Amino acid sequence: MADDSNGSANKNASDAIPAGAQQIPVDPNAPRMNVVAQYVKDLSFENPEAPAALTAPRSQPPRITIGINVTANRLSSNDVEVALKIEANAKDDERSLFAAELVYAGLFRMSNVPENQMTALSMVECPRLLFPFARQVLAEATRNGGFPPLMIDPVDFLALFRERQRREQGMPATPPPANLS
Repeated sequence: MADDSNGSANKNASDAIPAGAQQIPVDPNAPRMNVVAQYVKDLSFENPEAPAALTAPRSQPPRITIGINVTANRLSSNDVEVALKIEANAKDDERSLFAAELVYAGLFRMSNVPENQMTALSMVECPRLLFPFARQVLAEATRNGGFPPLMIDPVDFLALFRERQRREQGMPATPPPANLS
């Protein structure tokens, strides 16, 4: 390639600003969180009664229980691995239809984040970013197992974090909201 004296050959397409757009100045001291990587760390799907469970008539929908847990592992002063563990079990009467377990993790790099906010950021915002991808993995696993895709409702990770803090401080669990209907 010929040397271009104005250096335009070395510009990246991402450096270009569309006509009419303004470049927003970035404060180098502002708190920042980047997703370095996200990945399936562990995935298990058990279909113990197949094929009978897939073809048997059902008088009622299966009972599905879902458990969610978040862990954070600090790898360095700026890097945190956050793992979102989701367990789902479906039963019809007393027969187990399927059991799925997923650990979906992400490596997050945090810069200029005050130390007193690292835990909350790791336990609330990071799993919030991971959840849609973990949900999709589980939906495909159940679909590939012969069942309808398991579509888990959105999760309030802030409420889970607050509940965990209450338990760790020895406070009673918050009761579920009253049924207003």
